[in-house]
Amino acid sequence: MRAGPPFAAGGLLHNRLGYPSAQGSQAADAAEQTHEAPRYRAIFISDLHIGTPGFQADALLDFLKHHPCQVLYLVGDIVDGWQLRRRWFWPQSHNDVVQKLLRRARKGCRVIYVPGNHDEFARAFVGHAFGGVEVQEEAVHVTATGQRLWVVHGDLFDGVIQCAKWLAHVGDWLYEFTLKLNRHLNRLRARLGLEYWSLSAYLKHKVKKAVNFISDFEVAVAHEARRRGFDGVVCGHIHHAEIRRVDGVLYCNDGDWVESRTALVEHMDGRLEIVHWAGAAVSKAQVQPALKVAA
Repeated sequence: MRAGPPFAAGGLLHNRLGYPSAQGSQAADAAEQTHEAPRYRAIFISDLHIGTPGFQADALLDFLKHHPCQVLYLVGDIVDGWQLRRRWFWPQSHNDVVQKLLRRARKGCRVIYVPGNHDEFARAFVGHAFGGVEVQEEAVHVTATGQRLWVVHGDLFDGVIQCAKWLAHVGDWLYEFTLKLNRHLNRLRARLGLEYWSLSAYLKHKVKKAVNFISDFEVAVAHEARRRGFDGVVCGHIHHAEIRRVDGVLYCNDGDWVESRTALVEHMDGRLEIVHWAGAAVSKAQVQPALKVAA
C-alpha cells in the first residue's frame, strides 16, 4: 500500500516520528484554543526544508503562534526529501511543526500544500487530503480585492532542475555546506554581540550569475502567470522574498525559513506584505511596505 505524505496519520514518517495519540492531540488542541478571530485572510510560507539542520523550526512555531489566519498555503519544499534520503535528521522541534500545521487544519484553518522539488514525492498525492491538509499541484487564491493569484512553488521555471537535475543536487549540497559555515559564523558573531548575518544571502546578492538567475526566474514566472490569465503569482523556490510588479503582473515570493524567516501575508483588506519574523519577544515583525492590490 502506498504511504502518504508526512501530514497523514500513519503516513510516510509515522513510524519514525511517533505521532501523539488522539488523546494527546485533543489536549494540545484544547491548550491552543484562544477564540481569537483570524488576523489575516491568508498566509503563504515555503521552503521550510523540514528534515535539515538549517530549518529554523522554533522561529516558525513562534510565527505561527502569533499569526492566525483563514487560509494557510504551504508553497513547496516543506519537507526536504533530498536531504532525508542522504541523512536522517528529524529532531522534536521539526515534529512539533508538523503537528502545529495539522492542528491548524483541525481548528478550521484551510491548509493547502503545493509540493516543490525537494518534496516532489507529495505530488503523487495531489487531489487527496491528509489530516485536513489538501495536496494540490497548484492553487488559485483570490484576494479581498478580487485579484486572482496563481500559487505555485516555481521549480518548473528553474532550467537547472528541468535540464540537469544532477547539477541541482550538487548545488543543493553546496548550499547546505554554505549554511553549515553560516551557522558556525553566527555562533561566533553571537558571542561578539553581533546580529545574525546570512552568508548565502550575501552571496546571492553579490554574485552576478546569482543575481541574474533571480531576475530571470521572476520574469519567467510572472510572464507565465499573465499567459494563464492571472493577475499575479505567489511562489517560493529561490529563497528570495519579494513583492513587485513585473511587466504589470504582481510577483510575490514568500522567501524561506532557512535563512530569511519570511512569509507573505494578506490582510483583511487585501494588503499584501512580506513579514520578516524576528520574534514577538524581540520586536515587532519588520515588513516590506504593504501593497494594496487594486481591483
